[in-house]
Amino acid sequence: MGNINVALLGEKGYGKEIGKKGTESDITFYNLKRGSDTVTMMEPLGYPDKLSSLFYSISLADFAVFVVSDIDAYFGEQLIAAASAGIEKGAFILKNYHTPDEIKPLIRDMPFENYKFFEDDPIKIREFLLEMAGNRKSTEKDRGSVAIDHFFNVKGVGAVVLGTVVSGSIRKHDDLDLLPLNRKVHVRSIQKHDDDFDVASEGDRVGLALKNVESDEIRRGDVLTSEELLTVNEMKIKLFKNKYWNKEIKEGMILHIGHWMQFAPARVENAGELTLALDRPIICNENSRFFIGHLDSGIPRVIGSGSLIL
Repeated sequence: MGNINVALLGEKGYGKEIGKKGTESDITFYNLKRGSDTVTMMEPLGYPDKLSSLFYSISLADFAVFVVSDIDAYFGEQLIAAASAGIEKGAFILKNYHTPDEIKPLIRDMPFENYKFFEDDPIKIREFLLEMAGNRKSTEKDRGSVAIDHFFNVKGVGAVVLGTVVSGSIRKHDDLDLLPLNRKVHVRSIQKHDDDFDVASEGDRVGLALKNVESDEIRRGDVLTSEELLTVNEMKIKLFKNKYWNKEIKEGMILHIGHWMQFAPARVENAGELTLALDRPIICNENSRFFIGHLDSGIPRVIGSGSLIL
């Protein structure tokens, strides 16, 4: 079974042309399935008002689809965000008579050389995405982690969370650490695209029924894990700034740090070595890549990406 996670950017609502609408909040999920191959699409419904909505949509994506109906500052910001997230595979769907020649100069210095161009043909796009999903194979591992994006209570079942396996594998009846709550919880069941499974691996979109926790104790961004992860309250960052953000980072400035499904304010303690104090802990690992934004910058609000200096 293959699954790909797709950031669906640009024109809103296009997901309904190629998939079935699922969970909706500040991000809208659309699902596509054929046999054992599945596609999970995430559209930033709250964007452009909320930069966080854009981040959540790109954070766990291994593929991006830009629906190009307008070429404006927000389109540019979404390009910068996807580039900062390192999404090197994707496609541009051209509407309103836009052409590849209009797009190529905008992406010349971005990692989009492998992106394909499509006319507005939902059937071809659907087949393309399903083919990509079929080429991705899951590999089971002993341990794993899940980033939670939604949670709720189901009568007779208890707490249920929706999320994505961000590394390794998890199994039915696993006892996992819920971070940063530091609670051991039990996995009653696993669903992927409404089917029951015993195992879920990296990239899979999952619904998990949990024991030993209430839904009101969970928040978006929490992580379920059997791995050794870091809980970070302060971080020193090696910054990879995009060339379109030309402002100076100063001490006392409030930035926002994104990782998996976490998006947290962080105060600049040292601008020279870019040391940040977080309002709440970030769960990560030594090799994590962070999204860095500044909400008060004006467009673009995306500074770039960064990695931990340990």
